[in-house]
Amino acid sequence: MTAPVSPSSATGAANGAGAISQDELKAQVGRAALAYVAKGEIVGVGTGSTVNKFIDALATIKDQIKGAVSSSVASTERLRALGIPVFDSNEVDELGVYIDGADEIDHHGFMVKGGGAALTREKIVAAQSRRFVCIADASKLVDTLGAFPLPVEVIPMAARRVMRQFEAMGGIAQVREKDGLPLVTDNGQHIVDVTGLRISDPLAFESEVSQWPGVVTVGVFAHQKADVCLLGTPSGVQTMQFD
Repeated sequence: MTAPVSPSSATGAANGAGAISQDELKAQVGRAALAYVAKGEIVGVGTGSTVNKFIDALATIKDQIKGAVSSSVASTERLRALGIPVFDSNEVDELGVYIDGADEIDHHGFMVKGGGAALTREKIVAAQSRRFVCIADASKLVDTLGAFPLPVEVIPMAARRVMRQFEAMGGIAQVREKDGLPLVTDNGQHIVDVTGLRISDPLAFESEVSQWPGVVTVGVFAHQKADVCLLGTPSGVQTMQFD
């Protein structure tokens, strides 16, 4: 179930001077997420443009935390550039909170993630954390997952067979490319993006696809769903809490 959506006190309502840019909405939720960071703890940090705003905000309280565990090379570089220590996930038994964005999030806290190709490490850090706080702008909130191309990290030799399995589901699958070649993830694998799906049962879907040989990680976050979503809207940051 989803708790009633209520404005956060972290940001005020938008003034009437004009529309707020998506970039500013991301900055608002990045700042609002600081309320979930406990002093003296190591923070789980995700990947992406919204998370970059959170990292910038985190730098303002870096003397109050021990550091971070990061889900990508890009986030690690940004954290270190701002003077925030980064720990290997194997150095930390448990994290109090994981802050990350989403490509889609529904009204139950289930998400599609992996637009930035860091889904495997994101899922690892999410599983290591007691609480997942999703930060997103309002355009990411959907009734049913599937409109955003579903990222699936695969072992390269399995890509074509995995694509055929999605095609049998009615999806359209293709290997993500960069500069004309298959994109290589931080883990040395490839990404298959799938469109044309309507994911009405995210838990069952994630469980099924995760068992396919060659799939490293599917970008449905249902078993590691969000506990809280801070949603950036023109009227301020709204808080959604999930059972």
